[in-house]
Amino acid sequence: MAAAAEKPSCKGQAWFCTTGLPSDIVIEVDDMSFHLHKFPLMSKSLKVHQLITEQEAKTTLPSTTRRQQWQQSQEGQHEIEEEEEVEVDDLCQISLPEFPGGSDSFEMAAKFSYGVKIDLSSSNVAPLRCAAEFLEMTEEYSEDNLISKTELFLSQSVFKSLKESLQALKSCEPVLPLAESLGIVQRCIDSVASRASSADPTLFGWPVNDGANEIRGSSSQAPWNGIEKGLRRKNLARGNNAESWFEDLAQLSLPMFKRLIFAMKTRDLNPEIIETCLMYYAKKYIPGISRSSRKPSTSGTAASENEQRELLETIIANLPLEKSSRPSTSSRFLFGLLRTANILNASESCKAALEKKIGSQLEQATLDDLLIPSYSYLNETLYDVDCVERILTYFLDELKERNSTGIQEEARDDNNSLRSPALMLVGKLIDGYLSEIASDANLKPEKFYNLAISLPDQARLYDDGLYRAVDVYLKAHPWLPESDREKICGVMDCQKLTLEACTHAAQNERLPLRAVVQVLFFEQLQLRHAIAGTLLAAETAPTDPGRLSVMRREEEDEEEEEERGEEEEVPASRAEEGNNNNGTWRAAVRENQVLRLDMDSMRTRVHQLERECSTMRKVIEKIEKGDTRGGDGGGGGWRGSLNRRFGCKFKTQVCDSHEPTVVEARRGRQHHHQHQ
Repeated sequence: MAAAAEKPSCKGQAWFCTTGLPSDIVIEVDDMSFHLHKFPLMSKSLKVHQLITEQEAKTTLPSTTRRQQWQQSQEGQHEIEEEEEVEVDDLCQISLPEFPGGSDSFEMAAKFSYGVKIDLSSSNVAPLRCAAEFLEMTEEYSEDNLISKTELFLSQSVFKSLKESLQALKSCEPVLPLAESLGIVQRCIDSVASRASSADPTLFGWPVNDGANEIRGSSSQAPWNGIEKGLRRKNLARGNNAESWFEDLAQLSLPMFKRLIFAMKTRDLNPEIIETCLMYYAKKYIPGISRSSRKPSTSGTAASENEQRELLETIIANLPLEKSSRPSTSSRFLFGLLRTANILNASESCKAALEKKIGSQLEQATLDDLLIPSYSYLNETLYDVDCVERILTYFLDELKERNSTGIQEEARDDNNSLRSPALMLVGKLIDGYLSEIASDANLKPEKFYNLAISLPDQARLYDDGLYRAVDVYLKAHPWLPESDREKICGVMDCQKLTLEACTHAAQNERLPLRAVVQVLFFEQLQLRHAIAGTLLAAETAPTDPGRLSVMRREEEDEEEEEERGEEEEVPASRAEEGNNNNGTWRAAVRENQVLRLDMDSMRTRVHQLERECSTMRKVIEKIEKGDTRGGDGGGGGWRGSLNRRFGCKFKTQVCDSHEPTVVEARRGRQHHHQHQ
């Protein structure tokens, strides 16, 4: 029976089992008619046994009438083989509407009833389990029945694999009411959530155990030239398997996906795994999430706008609050969601939650992420500046909260104010954003001003980026009055401009006069500090030891010549006394030589300082001549303007205070040599 039943055949919409015996029952499932035999089905299915018994009990019509009805029902069938022709009185016909799993599941159940070996997989075991439940193929009715076979396969094969659990969960959707009552859906969800908890976030959710087994298996392979080629090949394969893992997840319907994400969150799953699941699902069904790839949706049918909005709000509502370890990927995905939320007109609460999530990790964003187009007709600007301002507010609020609670340790500057690395990154990012949007002719001065001053002073070490944005804005808005230009220039601190920025600003005709005067004032202060630092370094610099050694040798040679001359003039009678006082005389000569050496080194140092002061005076005079070109003679150029505005005066000769000391030193040396 089993061997003969392995050759079924399909003719049109009919399925025949060619066992050599005529079929005595026809079961209709969906649009397929199965010509089978009563005994194999009744031996395995209690449901079929009851239906056949009930139909045989109701056969009260005359045989001739039944024969006519059967002949009418057989019209339209062609080429019926003689061995398949049966007595009309013995033919039984049963219809099974809404059979779980359709004709495919019933075909597998029928093959099982005939003893044919069936191939179970994660894609067909759940519908087949529901079909066995519908047909009541229990263990009490017959040993080794279909229900026990499918349950064994589920527990020993499907629920032990993350990928197969997802495939089985997907196959439960067509038979959802019955699969839900049998607990198959919940068991698949629990299996996925429990096995996903052991995944490694750095490998996009791949289990650590699988990776360890692969590494252990590849360690037995001998490396060539110190390179584990097999390990790299298996790591690449593992990455491809990870892609298929999330592809299976993305095949789920939205209600089933919601249940799975909820189960993951209740199990305190790693937030990065949940975020990766949300990213894959959103990229599959929401077009335009990523700017880099504009491929159409890979799903069979494009979702409607309402379905995309519902999916978007579901994704945003389930986003974890923790920061991701993949900053570039996470930030790009979040900004893509925000752009899509603006296009689909998502709810304000949804957009506010997404903006707050972005604000919590704004330091990970790029300039391209911040350039969000303005989709509303109410905004005149090219980019949505209000949205960026709200995101920046969320970032500053969270940073303030972290600093107040002491969660993050920050370095402190001289003013004991917090200088956070994240704040510095955001300051540089906002300066670049201001430079990008400054060329928009519709950008109001108030909006530019408010965004520029929203960051604290500690966010910028130098204001060169802010000066660049101000310069671009003034160039794109030449019609601004003087008051607005001074207000725009007031966002930058002239003391925090570098020397290059000060030089450019001093020659910038677009800046108002007040800003130019401030730049020149602080530039002069920087120059004075630089000169003072040069003088201080020159005073504290050590004398050249090589020159001192040469001078010391010359003094010793002179001392030896003087000693030889004095020894020749001493009388022979006092030679013995001179020898006794020789030690005292030598000590005095040595002390005199040291004094003369110190004086010579001091004289050399004074000459060096005089040359440096003379050089700096020439440089200052050149700067003054360059600054006073084009100015009136009585006002003294920019110096007179500074005196009138700020009431401060500058010395032209920075090093004049050193000249009296130098002159007095020279006179003292000359007087000393004359007395000697």
